[in-house]
Amino acid sequence: MNNKPGYSIFKNALYAFNGLVHAFRSEVSFKLEIFFGFFIMIGIWLFPFTLVYKLILIVTFFLILIVELLNSAVENSVDLITKEFHPLAKAAKDIGASAVLLAVILHLTCWVVILFDVYQ
Repeated sequence: MNNKPGYSIFKNALYAFNGLVHAFRSEVSFKLEIFFGFFIMIGIWLFPFTLVYKLILIVTFFLILIVELLNSAVENSVDLITKEFHPLAKAAKDIGASAVLLAVILHLTCWVVILFDVYQ
């Protein structure tokens, strides 16, 4: 069974946009990350960081969003496969959540290290 449509850069961009819209509408965590991201971006803009530091903070923030989207995809796939409790389904969801947590820890660590370097 092959359900892949023909390649079109415009259709693929539309699919990606639809995925973002779906995640924003249905995932509370993604909404919260976008909300906090607004303030994070203001902070990055206001603090007297070098361009490299700003880039590191922006990249690590977007990493959180990327990992959250992948985690949501895993959770949706698991929910499609089974609604019943299964240890492997729980493990898949927990591992995805752990990936998001590690991305957040990485971002916060970058903030701490950069703030320490700038204000020491």
